[in-house]
Amino acid sequence: MSLLSLRHASKTYGETPVLIDAALDLLPGRVHALMGENGAGKSTLIKILAGVVAPDRATILVHGQPVTIDTPQAAFDAGLRFIHQELNVVPQLSVAENLFIGQPYPRRAGVLVDWRRLADEARAGLARLGITHIDPRIAMARLSMGDQMLVRIASAFLNIGSQSASIYVMDEPTAALTSDESLRLFAAVAQLKAQGAAILYVSHRMEEVFQICDVVTVMRDGRVVATAPIGEVDQQDLIRLMTGRDLTHAYPPRTQAADSAVRLRVRDFATAHVHHADLDVRAGEIVGVAGLAGSGRTELLRALAGADRILAGSVVLDEETALGRGLTWAWRQGVAYIPEERRAQGLILSRSIRDNVTLPHLSAISRGGLLLDPPREARESKTLGESVRLKARGVAQTTRELSGGNQQKILFARGMARMPRLLLLDEPTRGVDVGAKYDIYTLIRQMSADGVSVIMVSSDLGELIGLCDRVLVMRDRRQTTIVESAGLTQHDLLSLCYGEQAQPNLSS
Repeated sequence: MSLLSLRHASKTYGETPVLIDAALDLLPGRVHALMGENGAGKSTLIKILAGVVAPDRATILVHGQPVTIDTPQAAFDAGLRFIHQELNVVPQLSVAENLFIGQPYPRRAGVLVDWRRLADEARAGLARLGITHIDPRIAMARLSMGDQMLVRIASAFLNIGSQSASIYVMDEPTAALTSDESLRLFAAVAQLKAQGAAILYVSHRMEEVFQICDVVTVMRDGRVVATAPIGEVDQQDLIRLMTGRDLTHAYPPRTQAADSAVRLRVRDFATAHVHHADLDVRAGEIVGVAGLAGSGRTELLRALAGADRILAGSVVLDEETALGRGLTWAWRQGVAYIPEERRAQGLILSRSIRDNVTLPHLSAISRGGLLLDPPREARESKTLGESVRLKARGVAQTTRELSGGNQQKILFARGMARMPRLLLLDEPTRGVDVGAKYDIYTLIRQMSADGVSVIMVSSDLGELIGLCDRVLVMRDRRQTTIVESAGLTQHDLLSLCYGEQAQPNLSS
């Protein structure tokens, strides 16, 4: 018998149906993958199960009994636990406090919080995932994104031995994790399977789906289009089901070579978080940045974008413009920046698509640089949205309502609004489905062909090799080498990240 059955789930926003008669069965001891492009309806389905969104129609059975899930507490009481893609942490609170958000804290005499016991229970909860390097007493803000995600994952497993939690919903849980951190999660998933739990696993990483999942359901345009045992489908089958088309090549080919002219020259570069970098980037060239978590990848991009102060060296654009005078200055000089965490660092979720697209460019679309021109703003944001294949009801739609992939496309539309000279991308396809990934790759290739220089940080080594001309390797907050991507293997690149000897084609 299914631990959870969902039938006839439907939801419409205004006149737009986002979920149409969806059905799903989660069996005990099975990991059930839920796949689909961004905007396919996955998030809406999960929010209905979580009691966050009220469906227009839905029947939910848990252990064969009908239940009403109209609040998050109702979902919790029904035995559902959720690990969401976005962090949703309270940075000012401790790790232990974040771990127990939504659950009662241990108390002395039923009144005062027992802080020592709270820390001990948090430490034990983290240890269930093999996490021993995180002090539960420190503030969440002091942790890396990967460690913050591990804390959020551990919070869902606090009742790992309890019969009250039998259904786990994981939405892109490894998006911010390293390979070692992901293995800890997979071990916990195996433990849950052995205990007879049902796991709904949402991921755009196909290698994970084939590695840990037993069944896959694919959604497209709000409908369930297929459910099958994972052994009966391959990667091309899933791509075809998700997109309705074949993507025979993972990365669009380069149409023309990069210019010989140097666009960006970085010399003896150092910040508080990057100890050394030295490179030239040609016009139209795509340079990847690889490195383990904490290697200084993100900090390098932040400083080039003007978000962090440059303490030593120089950064010069087109032999004339010195960077390092802040984000606003960089945008005005033609440097577009898409940060690692789109929701926390890149977007104002409560504002419209239009507002987010035009945010750094308001003076350019204002009358005399003073009064905003709303019709022009609407026209430009609409045109830019179409150019990045944005799926939305219109530019007035609130950004929070969009899928992760479409939120990412807003940032690309912003970057393209005034064709930049330099495009800085930090994890541009994190949490993005295979169809939207290809759209983003195509945009990067298009901007490169137009002469835009691109520097791209990514944890996906295949992405760096497949899309970039050269790859800069960071280790211990230093640039250690730059290698040509031609002939490079993921093993070679990973060896360089770990500081091991490899034999790739080195570049100056």
